[in-house]
Amino acid sequence: MSGIEAGLAMILMDRLRNRILELSTPRADRIFIRIDREDLREAVKLLVDEGFTHLSAITALKVGDSIEILYHLSRNNIMVTLRITLPQNDHTIPTITDIIPGAMLHEQEVHDLFGVEFNGHPDLKPLILPDDWSKDTHPMWRRR
Repeated sequence: MSGIEAGLAMILMDRLRNRILELSTPRADRIFIRIDREDLREAVKLLVDEGFTHLSAITALKVGDSIEILYHLSRNNIMVTLRITLPQNDHTIPTITDIIPGAMLHEQEVHDLFGVEFNGHPDLKPLILPDDWSKDTHPMWRRR
């Protein structure tokens, strides 16, 4: 871990205290932080305050009956990924659109494909699915 990553990790650990479940730096300029969904908004605000204002993507992964949401934020050459696991029967998470307005389309896409409910999102109408698509059917949940 370089000095920059170590300094950022110390700031995050100090501000988020015991709420970081896991922190890893697999290579230079790359930080992964696992947190609970209740800590998402505070972690995003902290990263924005530290200059991580570019949200490159919000991705989702189906892991069994759970969903892992990944928020990829960058500053200069450093990428921080916040990882949150949503349990089997509760695929809800707070929106970050009021913190990073560019998250709106990313959240709509994850909602369309995975059915994740972003609490507080101003408009979760279909983004990439047809308007007449069943609201209870999400393409990434199809069983083979």
